[in-house]
Amino acid sequence: MIIKKALTIAGSDSGGGAGIQADLKTFAALGVYGTSVITAVTAQNTVGVQGVYELPAEFVALQIDSILTDIGADAVKTGMLANNQIIEVVCEKIKAYNLSKVIIDPVMISTSGDSLMNVSAQEILVEKLIPLAYLIAPNLKEAEVIAEMEIETTRDMELAAQKIKDKGAANVIVKGGHLSGDAIDVLFDGKAFIYYGSERLQTGNTHGTGCAFSAAITAELAKGNDLQSAVKIAKDYITNAIRYSYNIGSGRGPVNHFAKPV
Repeated sequence: MIIKKALTIAGSDSGGGAGIQADLKTFAALGVYGTSVITAVTAQNTVGVQGVYELPAEFVALQIDSILTDIGADAVKTGMLANNQIIEVVCEKIKAYNLSKVIIDPVMISTSGDSLMNVSAQEILVEKLIPLAYLIAPNLKEAEVIAEMEIETTRDMELAAQKIKDKGAANVIVKGGHLSGDAIDVLFDGKAFIYYGSERLQTGNTHGTGCAFSAAITAELAKGNDLQSAVKIAKDYITNAIRYSYNIGSGRGPVNHFAKPV
């Protein structure tokens, strides 16, 4: 049996709900072999992030070389890239290894509005990494920054997706989980807008939602599914993971990456 492989390039979450840990759990849940390149180590839990230690860019590069010269990857996702130097290295390696299925979770701004990347790094991500993306999956706040516009409606999400597509990404999905009403994401492939909706689940345990969603898309693309099918499977997966999320810790608990579909 040939096992499909997915690589995540992201930060470590010591609480296990997001980042590398969430990605690897998602890959395993969806039946692909997961490998990882760690860009930063965080001290965090359900309450927040207490510290971040960024790895040297050359060591990030070495990890990528180690994986791709031996194991390989059928699809790659990026998460927290931490700083300018790491973004530059990741761009160089994507081009050097001719990686085509690259899914970018920009991890620029948290859903609560907190900045996770300095302005200079944001500019490099937009200028150099987005044009290498098969798919970029920003949350609403990130989409506002990249598209340079406010987003208040699903029509705004469409306009933002178009603007982000114009910056070089092959496909864009704007995640609308923090608009009112149903949780609607909008995919734009350059030709049409495809809506993916689900009921809005009332829970505070949503830590790592964006990581798991983009990792699920990555896993399904690695398995050979087309983009629309991959997003549909990922949407159903993350909705179920939120429905059966873990009530642990004293803050925002994580989603359940191994929840069985209903």
